[in-house]
Amino acid sequence: MGGTSGGRGARERLVVIGGDAAGMSAASQARRLRGPDELEIVAFERGRFTSFSACGIPYWVGGDVPDRDRLIARTAEEHRARDIDLRLRTEVTEIDPARGRVRARDLDSGTESWTSYDKLVIATGARPIRPELPGMDAPGVHGVQNLEDGQALLDTLARTRGRRAVVVGAGYIGVEMAEAMIRRGYEVTVVNRGREPMATLDPDMGRLVHEAMTGMGITMVNDAEVTALPTGTDGRVRAVATEDAEFPADVVVLGIGVRPETGLARAAGLPVGEHGGLLTDRSMRVRGYENVWAGGDCVEVLDLVSGQERHIPLGTHANKHGQVIGANVGGGYATFPGVVGTAVSKVCDLEIARTGLREKDAHRVGLRFESVVIESTSRAGYYPNASPMTVKMLAELRTGRLLGVQIVGREGAGKRVDIAAVALTAGMTVEQMTALDLGYAPPFSPVWDPVLVAARKATAKIRGAG
Repeated sequence: MGGTSGGRGARERLVVIGGDAAGMSAASQARRLRGPDELEIVAFERGRFTSFSACGIPYWVGGDVPDRDRLIARTAEEHRARDIDLRLRTEVTEIDPARGRVRARDLDSGTESWTSYDKLVIATGARPIRPELPGMDAPGVHGVQNLEDGQALLDTLARTRGRRAVVVGAGYIGVEMAEAMIRRGYEVTVVNRGREPMATLDPDMGRLVHEAMTGMGITMVNDAEVTALPTGTDGRVRAVATEDAEFPADVVVLGIGVRPETGLARAAGLPVGEHGGLLTDRSMRVRGYENVWAGGDCVEVLDLVSGQERHIPLGTHANKHGQVIGANVGGGYATFPGVVGTAVSKVCDLEIARTGLREKDAHRVGLRFESVVIESTSRAGYYPNASPMTVKMLAELRTGRLLGVQIVGREGAGKRVDIAAVALTAGMTVEQMTALDLGYAPPFSPVWDPVLVAARKATAKIRGAG
């Protein structure tokens, strides 16, 4: 094991753990504010790639994105050209906050060394949930967390003769990978432990997703707990088994979800929240640690609607966290106020969007509310190719404050959720929303946009409830 790096003179050193969205955004922003004569930046990344779009992997696998490099926003060489000492295939194995240093292992040579820091950024991301079940590590079973995973899956698809794919999990990754497998010409079965797909929606809206996916030829299996991944005589996966059935598979894709990757932080005694993520203040500084910041999928964030901490692993948040951290590390000032929980996804031509609270979220924090569901169209009903859209809206009793919106529909449905995201951030009531001056023309919406129709109905229901 090597000794602690030293000999830096008056120059400060920033160490970054994690070379993707939050970590490298922080490093890049800090470099913009402070030159290499003032701030040395060392970044450790255990993978082979940096600054890549994990969100784009399903579309690469499905063929919409032609090659892997399109998903890389900035290469390691580009970061190094900006005087960032980026070390790939190097895993940090220990954080020593008391002495201001981290221990890292070169995964190719196995050598370990300590590196001291003046300021530390933890951007370790999240790890995919991979239950310890028989056959889980068999050939043919794939996660899709990073570019190496995506390439491994594509390699398997290229040499697999069978055309049966089973996707385990029906969240964002699950439904997106179901589409990718359909695009690749596979027969697709989705095995989901929940009542309906997309647990980020209320079950009645998830049911719409279920029905649409079934109509696309996807076999949906809900309320099913996977018990094993049986293998054949060649050791490869051949099926996904539940308590009640067995579903043949030539390839299995895991989309069960993720947990914050905070093992290093826990071992170092850093504060971790109810959902397993690091706790930070609004400047993204780890609570109680003056020179340690954290961002991305490894942290918990403030939900502006419920007022509670949540773990919401999204690339949009990670990039914003990195910008805030980089500004503060670089001598500026920035804060991250929180989120309203906006997300959008799709499976084939079905768009799925949500923001704010679900019914069970509102119940959990003690909010009393009314909910409404409306059906409308993406364009004026008489205009060609107007497609159906369902909008669900939650509003707080008495105050009428908007609490959440869910949208399921075809073209033009998903991004309408941004109207609600802005209204939530501004703390608007549903009655105030009815007066929003939204753009209108028959090719884009009905005279009353579907979101405003829902707001009108919610307003009437709140008034009717007294």
